Amino acid sequence: MLDDSDIMMLIDAEFGPRPGPAGVPIRAVLVCLMVSIHHSGKATLAEAWRLAAFCLSPTSREHLGMEADRPPADDPHTCLADNRRFYRAFDRLTSLLDVARHDRRTRLPQHEADLLATAWQDDDPDRTRRRDLLQDIVTALVLTPVRWGKGRGYLAEFGGDVGVDTTAAPVFARPPRARRSTGELIASTEITAGWHQSAGNGPPEYGYSATLTVAARTRSVLGSFPQLALGLVLDTPHKRIDANAITTLKPLAALGLPTAFAVVDRAYTDQQPGHFARPARELGYRLALDYKVDQRGVQGSAHGALLIDGSLACPLMPGRLAHATTGLDDAAIRTPSDELTALITAREPYLLRLKQSANAEGAIRLQCPAAGTSPSVTCPRFDRLHQRGPSRPTAVDLTDARQRAAHPAAKPRGLPPTPDHKAGELPKICHQRTVTLHPGDLGHLDKFRQDLPYLSPSWRGTYSPVRAMTEGLNGRLKGHDLDLSDPKNRLAHGRVAQSILVALLVAVANDHFLDQWRHIHQPPDEPDTSADIPEIPAERLDRSRVGAGHHPSHNPHFRSPCRNTQPGAGIAMPSDANSDLYQRPDTTRAFRTPAPWFPTRTNPIRNSLKRQDPA
Repeated sequence: MLDDSDIMMLIDAEFGPRPGPAGVPIRAVLVCLMVSIHHSGKATLAEAWRLAAFCLSPTSREHLGMEADRPPADDPHTCLADNRRFYRAFDRLTSLLDVARHDRRTRLPQHEADLLATAWQDDDPDRTRRRDLLQDIVTALVLTPVRWGKGRGYLAEFGGDVGVDTTAAPVFARPPRARRSTGELIASTEITAGWHQSAGNGPPEYGYSATLTVAARTRSVLGSFPQLALGLVLDTPHKRIDANAITTLKPLAALGLPTAFAVVDRAYTDQQPGHFARPARELGYRLALDYKVDQRGVQGSAHGALLIDGSLACPLMPGRLAHATTGLDDAAIRTPSDELTALITAREPYLLRLKQSANAEGAIRLQCPAAGTSPSVTCPRFDRLHQRGPSRPTAVDLTDARQRAAHPAAKPRGLPPTPDHKAGELPKICHQRTVTLHPGDLGHLDKFRQDLPYLSPSWRGTYSPVRAMTEGLNGRLKGHDLDLSDPKNRLAHGRVAQSILVALLVAVANDHFLDQWRHIHQPPDEPDTSADIPEIPAERLDRSRVGAGHHPSHNPHFRSPCRNTQPGAGIAMPSDANSDLYQRPDTTRAFRTPAPWFPTRTNPIRNSLKRQDPA
């Protein structure tokens, strides 16, 4: 997975030639971190070093660029030196990408920390380049399993609907506080972290906010596909959430994925339209939004048409329908009454209809509901201005529901005031059959515009499932095997380190999701097409039997990366077919050289016996 992501090319190009000993390769550190995440759920350097020092075979260590001989477990000085070399390799990477280098183990005065934190958002060319490089590495890691899934055809039924949300990524660091002796305010070791306040009633968490884009589906979409994270950005809580969402959406076009609806919560509805709504539409996405209590109802107007809950409507819509959602609380919106449902349904004939989709400039053309060959309402004002005469009497089959609904007498009727305004005083939508809505016509109110009638069946069939899947993936990332919410699983300090560790966690989680989906939906006899996974030549694999003296269980410093280890056993053996080890997908294929003693997914007990008996 790491090699297929091509991030090592970016890292090596940034390092360039350097004097002195090479040290432990950064690739080896990242691979060990990924295997540690897969087996123990921890993205800690301590677990990764234990695995590299005491678990990997000499062939695997040599393949990763390390010395083939393991450090002797009975020599603490050699183990400590090997441990420090492993840690320094990761420190080289974080220092290379850090835009504000400082001692990440020291709590600085708050004014010094604030000055360093500004480096993450200024316009300095070198700092911008490093920020972009870090984000390119994060994106490449997260999207590598997605490319695999697309290449294998797992995403054939994906229609392009995505959900975007931010979730807390707490850190193992204390928040800023004042010194007891002097009263001086000292910063946290995580100088760019902050308090993440979720929409629920839970307490805030100190750390970062992870913006995730999730592959989702609406109720009208058929077929099945794996639920994957399509993008990740780690940033200060409640900062640049609009720009971060667009950052996660941009790389999807290069993968050839379709675009449909982007579903977001109310935090994104408040963003400036030039920062989120318009860039998302330029990428080909349609928006499904929700509103706060004070944002519901009539929100503004453009060309005389009323902007009602994100949709442009006829100015003659009855006030009872236009203000059906005004002042309603969230409980009334989540569980609408029969009266509210009837009012929402009665709104739809008055909404302007899309005549022409967005052009290169983002302008769309909307049609008056009383115009066209199949108007949805009848309007005396439209008939007077456009000189439409009375329709000729036609026979109607009262047993045919479609003919009854198409008759003008069965359609809602717009009621202009009496006496009506003069022709020169009427809005543009009444003078013309269609109007062109440019991106700037609504001004700041363009952030409220969405592409589905609010609270309609189509809106509920899109918004509710996608939001549920988005929260579902957040929950899976904070589950038992991989827990993003536990800061003890990511102990390294600094925004660069946290970004890389969270990206590794999400990448491994995506690979888990692919394997779980394949086990359910792929027939057992269907071959696993993995042409896009790099393979290591067979002659480089160590398939020899592990001797008793080299087994990790004989190492007193060994801590098994597998869960549920039996007392006295060298490896984790499942007691039944429902054990966690048996069901966990085999992500050790990230470097395709698992240690021979690692149990495989097929039958760990049988495979371990086979390794003991070469025959």
